Formats: sequence, structure tokens, C-alpha cells
Amino acid sequence: MSNSFEEQMEELEEIVEELEKGELSLEDSVSKFEQGIKISKECNKTLEEAEKKITILVNQDGEMKEENFETEEQKRRRY
Repeated sequence: MSNSFEEQMEELEEIVEELEKGELSLEDSVSKFEQGIKISKECNKTLEEAEKKITILVNQDGEMKEENFETEEQKRRRY
């Protein structure tokens, strides 16, 4: 998918709205659901890639040091 993250999120919101209305046939609902799952996975992948790039500054012994961002889940896996 070549759409931006924001465009993908908007498309996902539209799909959710369509599904919530309950006006689609079963076949169309399943198709929209599959499309939504695909977009959701792409958005998740984009977020995971962004998370890997994030760095934070940590004050260590009065000095600023740049470290890679780690989620709590990543810290638990490390130990």
C-alpha cells in the first residue's frame, strides 16, 4: 500500500463505519472486514517501524545520553 499512515487510518475508519451501519450484505461485509484487517496490519507495521526509530534522551550522571526507545514488553523480553 502506498497511502500514508493517516490516509490508511481514514480508510480504516470509513470501513468501520460501513460495517457498523449493518447495511452491507454478508459477502460485502466479509470483504470489507478483510480489507480492514489488511489495512490494520499495514498500519501496525508502520507503527512498529517508527517505534524502532524513536530515541530518547536519558540524564545519566549529569550527562545527556541518547538511547534507543524500548517498550516495557521489549525490556521484559530482554531479561
